[in-house]
Amino acid sequence: MTARLRKLIADLAEVFWLLPAAMVLGAVLLAEAMLALDRAGMPHWLLASGWAYTGGGTGARTLLGVVASSTIGVAGTVFSITIAALSLAAGQMGPRLLRNFTHDRGNQATLGSFLGAFAYALTVLAAIRSGDEGDFVPGAALTVAIGLAFLSVAMLVYFVGHMAGRINVDTVIALVSDDLEAAMRRLSSDAPQAAPPPVGFWAGAAVVVDPRSGYLQEIDLAGLADWAAGHGTAIRLLVGAGDYVFPDTPIALAQPEVDGVGRAIIEATALGRQRLSSADLEIALRQLVEVAVRALSPGVNDPHTAISVLDRLGAALCDMARLHLASAVETRDGKAVLVVPCTEYDGLVDAMFHMIRQNAKSSPAVLIRMLEVLTFVLAGEATPERVRTLQRHADLVLSDAERHVTTPADLADVAGRHARFAAVRERGAAGMLHGQRW
Repeated sequence: MTARLRKLIADLAEVFWLLPAAMVLGAVLLAEAMLALDRAGMPHWLLASGWAYTGGGTGARTLLGVVASSTIGVAGTVFSITIAALSLAAGQMGPRLLRNFTHDRGNQATLGSFLGAFAYALTVLAAIRSGDEGDFVPGAALTVAIGLAFLSVAMLVYFVGHMAGRINVDTVIALVSDDLEAAMRRLSSDAPQAAPPPVGFWAGAAVVVDPRSGYLQEIDLAGLADWAAGHGTAIRLLVGAGDYVFPDTPIALAQPEVDGVGRAIIEATALGRQRLSSADLEIALRQLVEVAVRALSPGVNDPHTAISVLDRLGAALCDMARLHLASAVETRDGKAVLVVPCTEYDGLVDAMFHMIRQNAKSSPAVLIRMLEVLTFVLAGEATPERVRTLQRHADLVLSDAERHVTTPADLADVAGRHARFAAVRERGAAGMLHGQRW
């Protein structure tokens, strides 16, 4: 699948109105089908059941008018209130999280059900005839309209409860952390990945300039690697998924230089105005960190939310302990032909903890929890390079606490958690008992 086709599919997934529009279209088609059934004659079993509408044309018009006016009115009122609630939530948790609400299928299905009932009622209403026009009162279609009205009531009740849970900060943290863990599993492997060529390999390589600008959203790795292998060259992209491409600046190196490499890269990549990519691990991570940073701001001052975010970040790192981050190196016949920048463990942990630590300098509770999270991650991590990364962040937490925490008892608590971290590094899981009185 090409990068542009994947981008088109991703863009369609971002569209809020797609599911409601499909439901409206389905409602119109259902109305036409029921009208055709009524023109052919209402089934006897439906008449005998007692559920079918058997009134006249005036009552039918009144019924459909009530269904149409009430559903469109409720849809407008409910979603106006929802926008106000989301605006308040965005102020506390960040505007980037609004896409989690617009992507929610429950919200889309609720809007689609209201608009679908409205469209169904109008379509059936236009077909009713009485008096000089000739009598045609579609009983089966009206019966379905009544059912859609009850369904709209049920969707309204569902929507109120659904939104009340969705704007809860703990629910938002859980949803974003699920996205983060899914991205980490998707962009990692159980086996070590192929190593890229050394830096010296690219000495004297041709520089490829891209005239476009925007965020790199999709890359057709397989297609670009096949092109490079077929033309006897190796390509190293200088930007990865989620990075911004500046116009008329280097986007790649080619060793050796071949004709058409710039055009091949353009055709294998897709740019957009937003940082949205299934291969960008830091999207969900930044959303999660933003929740914690906003919670630590003076206007909100909610350390418990920041602590919840730290717990989720620690869980993601514990899952990563048995995985290897993808190296984004494409090989053909044992030779590396395409290298793409990718997230490394060191940069991943930096993105997780740097901003939270910098905004929690005066919050001993958050600093203490950060050291506890790092300690648990360390207990399950055996890779020396990753252990050094965790040690660096633990030392940074202690250093910040020594400079900014003024209460001696609080500083002693932070130092005690750091000592427990050091004990776990020296003695393994047994070091978790360091400082315990039992």
